[in-house]
Amino acid sequence: MLKKIAIGIVAVVVIILGLALLQPNSFAVSRSIAIKAPAEKIYPLISDFHEWGKWSPWEGLDPNMKRTFTGPASGAGAVYSWDGNDAVGAGRMEITGAQAPSKVDIKLDFLKPIASQNTTVFALQPEGDGTKVVWTMSGPSSFMTKLMGVFVSMDKMIGPDFEKGLASMKAAAEK
Repeated sequence: MLKKIAIGIVAVVVIILGLALLQPNSFAVSRSIAIKAPAEKIYPLISDFHEWGKWSPWEGLDPNMKRTFTGPASGAGAVYSWDGNDAVGAGRMEITGAQAPSKVDIKLDFLKPIASQNTTVFALQPEGDGTKVVWTMSGPSSFMTKLMGVFVSMDKMIGPDFEKGLASMKAAAEK
């Protein structure tokens, strides 16, 4: 009886590991929103990390989070580092490209809870009487990411946060 249970457990573990190995080597999560404001009004909310407190879905998760801003105040070279509780973790973002008022490229280095390096892009496109903002994060899938992906996709983990952040960005920009 114990032998059958042990074989069953080993079989389940092998299946899960096999499914993890079949996961893609990279991921991309993207969300968009239409904002009734010109790109020139929205762009500073993204290109200046000091402004992220107005809309970032993670800013309010840890009132004691330590924030450090280095480099220029905004645009290429601006750096934002944070260290907080388990809800926000720790990491560093650096704006690697800024094309006012249409695009911001960010290198994102998570230190905890799981170390990873990703790329984030905000694209702003005129649309009707406003602007379409597209927020995309992409990066390589480590084995841990693939293993988690067997149970929940990156899109389902991060997508709702992007939606919340974009809704807050819309509210801030449309004031």
